[in-house]
Order: sequence, then C-alpha cells, then structure tokens
Amino acid sequence: MSYVDGIAPVKIAVLGAGSWGTTFAKILGDASAGTDRKIVLWGRRQEVVDQINDLHRNPRYLSTTELPANISASTDVQEVLKDAELVVLAVPAQTLREQLRGWAGHLAQDAVVVSLMKGLELGTDQRMSQVIEQEFSISADRVVVISGPNLAMEIARQEPTASVVACADENTAKWVANVCKPSYFRPYTVNDVVGVEIGGIVKNVIALCVGICEGQKVGDNTKASVITRGLAETTRLALALGGRAETMAGLAGLGDLVATCSSSLSRNHTAGRMLGEGLTLDEVNNRMTQTAEGIKSGRAVSDLAAKMGVDMPITNAVVGVLEGKLTVDDLGPLLLARQLKSEGD
Repeated sequence: MSYVDGIAPVKIAVLGAGSWGTTFAKILGDASAGTDRKIVLWGRRQEVVDQINDLHRNPRYLSTTELPANISASTDVQEVLKDAELVVLAVPAQTLREQLRGWAGHLAQDAVVVSLMKGLELGTDQRMSQVIEQEFSISADRVVVISGPNLAMEIARQEPTASVVACADENTAKWVANVCKPSYFRPYTVNDVVGVEIGGIVKNVIALCVGICEGQKVGDNTKASVITRGLAETTRLALALGGRAETMAGLAGLGDLVATCSSSLSRNHTAGRMLGEGLTLDEVNNRMTQTAEGIKSGRAVSDLAAKMGVDMPITNAVVGVLEGKLTVDDLGPLLLARQLKSEGD
C-alpha cells in the first residue's frame, strides 16, 4: 500500500530553504493548521535553519513573513527525510542530480516526491522529473511537478494564487493537491507533466529577453511581442515532446510566462534587465542573491530544441547573448529580420 491510498501525510520534508522552498513549506503548514502534520525544512546554512527554528522566520529570503508553528528546520538531511511520506524538492536545477545521489538512501519507502524546480539539466537536456525518477529509482506515478505563476514573495504574503499539480497518476496529483490548499493557494490537477515542466522551463529564458528589453527602455509593444512569440515557441517545443496545447494556454504556460516576464519580483526578469542596462553576465551573477534558472538552463533548452527540430529564435538569441556571441543591441534587429511567415507557424 502506498501513502496515496487515502492516507494523509504526517510528515513532509522540504529540501531547500530558499524563497520558494520556504514559501511552499508555509503553504503546507497553513493548509494543515490544527492537525499533527509536521513540515521539516532542510537548509544548507545553519544561520537560516536557526532563524526558522527560533524566530519562525527566514529573513534572508522572506523578510518578516511569519512561518506556521508546525514548521521546523535542520541541516541534517537524513533527519529531515526520515519517515517523510511526501518529499518536496526546491534546489537549483543544475545541482539536483548530485544532491539526489546523496539523498537517495534516506528516502522513505513509497514516498511521493514533488518537484518545485523549473530547469533543464545541462548535458542531458532532461527535465527535473526525469532526473528524480532516475536518481531515486522511482516510477513516474510517484513524481509530482508543481508549477504556475509562483512568485514566492506574493504567495508568502498570502495573495491569492492558482497553480498546477501535475503527475502521470491522477490520484497522486489529487493527493498532493489536497495537502497544499490553504485559503490563498488554489491547486489544479493535470496529467501533462511534460507540458507543465516545459512551460516552467522556457518561460525563464523568455523572461530574460523581456528583462533585456526593459533594461534597454523599449516600450510595451516590444515586450508584449516577445511574450506572445515566446509562448508560441514554448508551445512548439512542448508539443514536440508530447505535451498538450491546452497546458500552454493555462496556468503552467501562459500564466507562469506572464507573471515571470512582467514582475520585478522575477529573478529572470531582473537578470535580463541588468543585462539590458549594460552589465556583464559576471556582474549580474555577482549581484543576484538567488539563481536565475534561465541563465543556467538556456543552453539546455536551445540544445533540446535543435535535437527535436523545433525553431526557437528568441531562446537562441538569448543564449547567444549569455554566451557572448551577441550583444543586447543585436537582439531586436536579429529577431525582426527573420523571414516572413504566418503567425500560426
């Protein structure tokens, strides 16, 4: 019998005490108020762990947001994972595989694993759910992806938000949705894991482009054009990989894209804006306190698109800027000079 057979989890482990990991722990804590459920965060920094335990806050990432009393934290990953029926992963995408190898021996039998990560692995071009299945040696029906317009600071302030819970197994998706539904967070369930992950991955690269546009002080017409055509190329890639068009028109596609491209809270938008203002990539990375996944995953997205024969001009142009092959001033003329074609192509 697995944990999803009508049994609510007593212990949930959240690996990653950054802004989104801590915010999702708060979602889980608020959703289980009045129960005996325990939410245990794993963090690398002892200072962050101590503040969560002693102050019920994570000032480094969430300012003065107060965390529920049923959240605790530890730097001991074995302690965090012990007997956890649900394990939530919120670490940088490019470090995931190595970390999973160290954690695999501590995963509880039949535990369900949730990915909050929106990246594509360099070298393998694999989605995070695929990396999890491989390194934890678990089936797809035990791997869940949560995505959508997930700006952590807004959710931490309990501003109403909807997201998507995706799993190959519908019952597993519903089980996870039921444990993360406080009054301010509305989960919807789907079984299109590919579409949900691709939407969350590519939007980071498109947000870099929109940020570059903003840094160059171009107008809203330009940014709207990039967002719209960015959705078109994201959809092409998702469909080529087996995703569905309706997913791209929903929260994990259009919703996440609009939020990430439009908000000053978006790390990828912010990184792009600094590039557009003339900073070098090294200068941008030095100023960022958290990972902008589009910078790390852009090359992997471009390589995957080439492998699948999918045309992704915005993604390729952004990667060209990141790799120093193009300047930010080259972006607009390059994209506008492309051969004329139907908008539907």
